[in-house]
Amino acid sequence: MESVVDGEAGALDVIEHQAAVLVRHFELLSRRTDMHDGLDRAEYLLLRTLAVSGPQDINTLACALGLDPSTAGRQVAALQAEGLVARAPAASDRRRSIVTPTEEGLRRMAAVRERRTERTAALLADWSEDDLRTLGVMFTKYNATVAEHFLTGAPREPAVAGGAPRGV
Repeated sequence: MESVVDGEAGALDVIEHQAAVLVRHFELLSRRTDMHDGLDRAEYLLLRTLAVSGPQDINTLACALGLDPSTAGRQVAALQAEGLVARAPAASDRRRSIVTPTEEGLRRMAAVRERRTERTAALLADWSEDDLRTLGVMFTKYNATVAEHFLTGAPREPAVAGGAPRGV
């Protein structure tokens, strides 16, 4: 593990610290802006997942969001009570229900997405297009790694210096 040596931070130390600051800044933006007016972050992510991936059963949705099925079920029930999602029995197994976003759910998700995009554009207005692309690529890569390790099954072996997985 890298650490601070002679006043210089190692790459992992910088990443660890900046990740903590990033989470704090996301919380700050959530509290001090209207980005999530109309939907909280959990509602937005659930609706966005359905909008991108299509109707899903609770277990599939829970897996995609990194939640246990009971938590996903409670979130779906709350959104259903607001008329933002609909549930219908699955054709292949009527014990399972398929969750689908309603037009109102999609409209509210799109409104939050637009506000989030506008806020991000204003915040990063002086960044170059290359810097924006790089940040997008790095966020995508980081989120894919987290998903691979924690959402989609067994973690892969961590890499060692030189990039080869351990044990290879």
